[in-house]
Amino acid sequence: MRLTVAQAVVRFLAAQRTERDGVEHRLFGGCFGIFGHGNVAGLGQALAAPGAELPYYLSRNEQAMVHTAAAYARASNRLSTLACTSSIGPGATNMITGAAGATINRLPVLLLPGDIFATRVASPVLQELEDTRSYDISVNDAFKPVSRFWDRINRPEQLPSSLLAAMRVLTDPAETGAVTLALPQDVQAEAADWPAELFAPRVWHVPRPRPERAALARAAEVIRSAERPLIVAGGGVLYSEASAELRAFAETFGVPVAETQAGKGALPYGHPMAMGAVGATGTTAANALAREADVIIGIGTRYSDFTTASRSLFAPDARFVNLNVTGFDAAKLSGLQLVADAREGLADLAAACDGWAAPAAHRARAAELSRAWDALVDEAYALDGSPLPQPAVIGAVNAAAGDDGVVICAAGSMPGDLHKLWRPSGPGSYHVEYGYSCMGYEIAGGLGVKLADPSREVFVMVGDGSYLMMAQELVTAVAEGVKLTVVLVDNSGFASIGRLSESVGAERLGTAYAYRGGGRYDGGPLPVDLAANAASLGATVVRAGTLAELRKALDEARAATTTTVIHVVTDPHVDTPSSEAWWDVPVAEVSTTRAAGEARGAYEKDKLEQRPHLAPPA
Repeated sequence: MRLTVAQAVVRFLAAQRTERDGVEHRLFGGCFGIFGHGNVAGLGQALAAPGAELPYYLSRNEQAMVHTAAAYARASNRLSTLACTSSIGPGATNMITGAAGATINRLPVLLLPGDIFATRVASPVLQELEDTRSYDISVNDAFKPVSRFWDRINRPEQLPSSLLAAMRVLTDPAETGAVTLALPQDVQAEAADWPAELFAPRVWHVPRPRPERAALARAAEVIRSAERPLIVAGGGVLYSEASAELRAFAETFGVPVAETQAGKGALPYGHPMAMGAVGATGTTAANALAREADVIIGIGTRYSDFTTASRSLFAPDARFVNLNVTGFDAAKLSGLQLVADAREGLADLAAACDGWAAPAAHRARAAELSRAWDALVDEAYALDGSPLPQPAVIGAVNAAAGDDGVVICAAGSMPGDLHKLWRPSGPGSYHVEYGYSCMGYEIAGGLGVKLADPSREVFVMVGDGSYLMMAQELVTAVAEGVKLTVVLVDNSGFASIGRLSESVGAERLGTAYAYRGGGRYDGGPLPVDLAANAASLGATVVRAGTLAELRKALDEARAATTTTVIHVVTDPHVDTPSSEAWWDVPVAEVSTTRAAGEARGAYEKDKLEQRPHLAPPA
């Protein structure tokens, strides 16, 4: 079969499937792309050809389309994703931020950046980076540290083995992340004879590895010795679709469950063992239990600094049993490693722990702490004022989301507030990108979630700072007929960094949108109208100044069939209930200001609570 390299890539991708538990999925739901001279004659022509079986979507920003692909993969529990293609030069490098986010969050995305001529017949070409050390370097080499697999296809003969290697990484739960295949523009258009079997339907079986028996026995021994156990549920629980097994384990053995950002929703709000968020943005219930825990059972978590409160949360002598599909994460905090799929590992652990249960007093303590936190959330959701408090806005959106809604967020003050306050209906109802916490992810991410699961009502919560980073994917949503409800929270600046700036003695420098006056940005608010901006991008826009107006707008947006942006002005100085936990942000050791000096004193005191957790696993 004679095809160009680009045509072969498209045909191959369209034939790929994944399978888990007997259910098959298309590995690629489509291809997002922005065309330029580096890919228009290759992949552009291939995607436009009659009979092309890979749906094409036009994005408005290359970084955004990678965020969309990552969100699509997350909403698909990593069983499906999207491909992304760009031209060479700035189009390609725009994708690097999105690639980093996908790899950090362990999400599969396939990136197909155009590249310089492999033949070098007219170098340097437009947008080529010249390097005096080698003629075989381009800006696409910058993808290497943020890709789980990277290759440059300089000859058609190299393509089959590279495609197969790329698919292996994308579908391996232990290795997955961004995969980059750099495609020189002349090679894309080059024709070759390909074996028909390359394009035959191919199924990649996603494994569910079970724990090694000796490791399972060691883990069960530690758990059975626990008096105050706590489960920390991470994203691996959701990707493995292990929520039922988690629920059964928690109920059977009386072990409370705390959730990371990626794991939130593993248990629904209201479950008696669900303690909510843990760590620097956690609930007081989960954090109190974390401090008291003698055994922490980490399931599918990578133990980020927010989860561990910069390693100040867990007791110095706490023991860790870490169930994770990757040995890299299972080994963290000197934990006892149980390398396995979360669903299979939980089932095997339950069998190994049969006959044991946490003391009744521990369950009662968890229930008491949970009720106390619940009352604080009720109070936060009941706040009112003008401008509106952010917790009240979150409460209104939470109510509007119902059982079929999913909230999307990524950066600013809202991810922390959502982690603490949001009451999830179950798996898939909470989608906050907090591995990379990338400003601009929100609208693009919402697009990916809706494409992956059209049955969901998607509520994007985005602050003004993040909106200004990447609002243009509203145009993509409008063009593709993808309905989103975007709640644009406008507090005229960076609320989260403003509070952090103040806490470290930096006096909120550069955290408010205002005219520059007297050397500082305090000359009054700017005449910026973000609602008008959203309307100019094709969305239906509603301005909500009161809680009643917000609730009405949310009801109307849910009933609508097109994208709605609800603009809400909020008070940046109203905070949520404290997590009573710490996050390590270094403070200047010497300073001429009193505020910074006091902040340094508090910082040094907090540093004393950090624990290395170096004791060998039991």
